[in-house]
Amino acid sequence: MSGRDDFLSHLATGATQVARAWKIMRKDGVVLGFTDHDRNLHFDGVTFRADSGLSAGALAQETGLSVDNGFAIGALRDDVIAEADIARGLYDGAEVTAYLVRWDAPEARMVQFKGHMGEITRKAGQFEVELRGLSEALNQSRGRAYGRDCDAVLGDLRCRADLDAPSVRAEAPVRFVDQEARILRFETFEVLAFPLAHFERGTVEIAGARALIKLDQRFATYRQITLWSDLEADLGQNAILRAGCDKRWTTCRDKFDNLLNFQGFPDIPGEDWQMSYPARAEYRNGGSRR
Repeated sequence: MSGRDDFLSHLATGATQVARAWKIMRKDGVVLGFTDHDRNLHFDGVTFRADSGLSAGALAQETGLSVDNGFAIGALRDDVIAEADIARGLYDGAEVTAYLVRWDAPEARMVQFKGHMGEITRKAGQFEVELRGLSEALNQSRGRAYGRDCDAVLGDLRCRADLDAPSVRAEAPVRFVDQEARILRFETFEVLAFPLAHFERGTVEIAGARALIKLDQRFATYRQITLWSDLEADLGQNAILRAGCDKRWTTCRDKFDNLLNFQGFPDIPGEDWQMSYPARAEYRNGGSRR
């Protein structure tokens, strides 16, 4: 019999030795194994650690094309799942396989869930991650969307903007850090020379870790960057700032000098155009004329 048949036969006895196990395969090829059993398990060439502190909630498994989903909770540990690795995006979209396994005979097992890691949240030394089933891909839009704003990702093969151009990129040491408020400050002239809000929607990178920029404020003697997420930084560390894009064609032209690669349609008529009618009014902007 197969391992799955052996496992089902074991369940039919009513007296079971069953544990749960999870295998995570990151996009960089690293494979990690975890189990809720009190001893390590070994199968498929992977050691499933019992001391990881990882536990999973109930898995909602649906029929048809509905999306299976669940969640897992664990402790942030440098030797298991490190916060720095999460910040670097190493677990984004990682493949997850959940097993029900007979702990005294791991060859008897069955796959309970297969999918990918979704949104990861971190708080007080712990993380919680969404588990998304394989049918999640069916919920994602396919094909081209036509709109006024650009639908390319800044710097990708469609956009082709040079993110290392002097007008886009700046490198400077961090002069002030407020980890709780997610604030960094810079004082070098090169950083201060950029226009107000130049780096909003952009990124800051420190020692390989990257975070999105929420707010870019310029003061008389320093520039203050507020981040959307935590980023470990020490005073004096060099940070790389890259400008963000609001997807408008004027930004593409003036900020990135990249209008030829603009992937939006700024002259496309709006929905109200279908309801327009001939009129003699000189002003048709909806406002009052004095």
